[in-house]
Order: sequence, then structure tokens, then C-alpha cells
Amino acid sequence: MPVRSHLSTHLRTTAVRRVSGAVVAAGVAVVLAAGAATPATGQSLGSSGSSGSAGSGAAPGGPCGQSEGGSTGSLGKVLPPWITGSPDGGLPVLTGRTRAIEMVTGPGSPNDTINRFNVSGTDLGIMWDNDNAGGAHQTMIAFGDTVGDCGAEGDDWRSNVLFRSADTDLATGMRIDSSPLMPVPPGPANVSKEVVPGFGIPGEYTVIPTAGIAVGGVQYMRVMGVQSWDTPGNWTTLYSALASSTDNGENWTLDPLTARPNVAGLDIPGIPNFDARNADFQQSAFVKNGGFVYEFGTRSGRSGSALLARVPEAQIADLGAYTYWNGSAWVPDLASAVAVIESPVSELSVQWNSYLNKYVAMYTDQTNSLVIRQADTLEGPWSGTQTILSGILVPALYGGFMHPWSSGRYLEFVGTTWDRYNVIYFRTDLNGLQMASGDQADRPDPAVTGEARRIGTELPSGEVVPVTE
Repeated sequence: MPVRSHLSTHLRTTAVRRVSGAVVAAGVAVVLAAGAATPATGQSLGSSGSSGSAGSGAAPGGPCGQSEGGSTGSLGKVLPPWITGSPDGGLPVLTGRTRAIEMVTGPGSPNDTINRFNVSGTDLGIMWDNDNAGGAHQTMIAFGDTVGDCGAEGDDWRSNVLFRSADTDLATGMRIDSSPLMPVPPGPANVSKEVVPGFGIPGEYTVIPTAGIAVGGVQYMRVMGVQSWDTPGNWTTLYSALASSTDNGENWTLDPLTARPNVAGLDIPGIPNFDARNADFQQSAFVKNGGFVYEFGTRSGRSGSALLARVPEAQIADLGAYTYWNGSAWVPDLASAVAVIESPVSELSVQWNSYLNKYVAMYTDQTNSLVIRQADTLEGPWSGTQTILSGILVPALYGGFMHPWSSGRYLEFVGTTWDRYNVIYFRTDLNGLQMASGDQADRPDPAVTGEARRIGTELPSGEVVPVTE
């Protein structure tokens, strides 16, 4: 059997078990096997992944040519319907304080993720320090919905994959060292496996990482179980929950006791009772400080406010140990939590920056521009916004996540665009961006003021195609 056909058969078999089978839980934990998940079907455009010669039922647009309604098949929606481009290695050439350094994934990436890991299209790239797990100091990078060979049935689709990097030369990019791979057999070689398939409950179409952190050498990943992709910037989740790994990300256990159900009646053994306020913690950002893990929570989608919880590090998996900031004190009642960053807040990344001497929160705003806010404390107040990467210059931008080892004058981070559906590595000069926490005035977009421009696109071949006015 050809390698890609073998992989697709393995994915389809796993998917049938996942959607139609009941959840099998030992005690209160579901131990996740290495395999994969529900594949997207009916959307082949050939191995290039570009538009044209679409297969039956497919239409141009999206990583593997999914139609306007999203990547669909007998198992339902998978990829967001607003993904409009195919895997693309075009790197924006920018002037100003922010530069695009390289593609992290997909075509044009020096990491060669297509051949090394069967990753031709993916998004997000949530990063955290692995706390020197197993004696190897690495950055962990978690990605969302991932496709491999667009010419294979099911597109080699996985809900999520994980990379590791020990690269300390942040100025030049990020070399990927390894990834948890699908076992051989049953799968082919050099295929990043889906590390967190989810609970396997009806309606759970994909499982997306939203935050990661290491505590005592154990890796923790907050994931959201997506029920549906809705209009651009909006989606509906069934739950958020914590997965953990004691072997540096090779294998993960998803714990029902850490779940925050977003709908009532989820049939998961041991899951906590439904609470309507769980909607405020469907997506997260983690920060460690003073023996606590702080967790920023937002609603699913890109329009909610950010709330703040904290928990002693050793009790991160105990929802009963969490307290919430009510504006003046830490209280045990989630219903008393107040917004620390007002809406609209999208996927969020937060960490301390020694150059600014402030905490920095990063997210894309309603214009699809990447902005930062600054604060002396995690509780705030948080400053007004500063645009560090304009959606005018890099359209369809989302998901800005800071490199955990970036803390000086230059801030390294990754971002994704809907039209190329791959992750880009950026670097920003923070000189002149110092801002008092109490300064609530939003700064103008540098693309509007003329401080930043896009002058071209660098293709994987090295050719730069200039922007035509």
C-alpha cells in the first residue's frame, strides 16, 4: 500500500472509532493513543494543494480546497470556513519595526516540515518552555488543524500536532528539532501524530490547543473541543480541558476533571457539572509567577473579554483550587470574575518582558492587526493597544504567540494567515514602545501613519515579487 494511502486508511479507521464509538475511560482519565482523528473528506486538489483541478465535491480555497462552508464530509465540519488559501510559502517583506523572518511550517520553511513531519498546512504555534523536561531544555510548539498531502484521501488531516525546538538564536528564526511521530507500523514514517484527539464525544469535530505550560517537568496543554466553525472569528466549543504529558510531549492524557463544559449534558465520565460561566474560560493563556499559575480566560471566538484566574502550581489540575480576580481580591467564585482586558480579545499570549519592564499581552484585534498591551501586574490595569503588525500589510492575520525565551529589546513571535494557512516567524523592535499601564490611549496603526510598509513578497525560490500600487 502506498505511504499516503496507508496513512489515510489509518486516519479514516481512527475517525470512525472516534465519532461512532462510546468513550472508554479508566477511572477519571482518558489516555490518548498516538493515532489521529476525524479526517476531512471530499476535498482533494492534488499534491500541490493549489487551486484548480478540484476533485468531486471540492472547490478552490482552503488548505486542501475546501468549499465555502468549510472542510466537510460525512463526519461534519473540520477546518474553519474562512480559511481561503492553500499552503503557501510566500513571506511578506516589510519595513518598519516588525519583520517577517521565515516560514516556520509548510512550503518555503527551512524546517522542511512537509518531508520531515507531513505538515504542509497548519496554524497557531502556541509556545512554552518545557521546564528542562528529561534534561533537554526546549521550546514546545503546539499547532491546530493540520493537513499533509492534499492529494491523499482525507488530506492527512490531524486536529493538532506538536514540535520541539532547542534553538536559542532567536534573531534568525526557529529550527525545529523533533515532533511526536506516528508509530511505524501502523502508520508510515515521518508523520507527526495527533497528540490530543479529545474525548471522542458526538459533535466533537476537532480539538485545538489554546495554551501550554510546564510545571515540575510535566507539560500541560489547554485545549478546546470545537463543535462548529461559524462565521469568521466565531466558533462554538463543547468544552475546554487540560491534557498533560510526563514524557516531554510524546504522549498525552486528557483529564475530564479539568474540563469546563460549555454545554450541558456532556457524556464524559467524571466531568464537572456545567456552569454557564465556563464560557469565559474556553481559551487560555498561561503565566507562572510567585508559585502560581495564572490563567487568562476568554470565550470561544475572537470577541470576548479576558478574565483572570490563578492556582498554586502543584494544584493546576484541581479546578477547585482556582481563584478568580474580582477587581480587588482573589475569590473562589467564578461568577465574581471581572474582565482584566476588555473585549474584543482573540487568541491570547501573555508573558513578562524585561526590556519594557512590563507584562505584555498579544492578540489580534477587530481589524486583524496584531496588537500588544502592557501592565505592571497581571491583574492590570492594562495599557491601550499598540499595533506591531498591521492587518493592512499582512491581511488575514491571526494567532500571535510570543516565543517564551524572548524577553529583550527584540520580541520574537509567530502568526498565521488565513490565505496561506501556515505559521510565520516575526521579530519586532520594542525600542520606543514603552508605555505606562495607566495610559489607556490606543496608538495609531503604523501602516496608516506610514511608519511601516509592505514592499513585496519573498517566494520559496528566493525571488521577491514587489508590491504593485
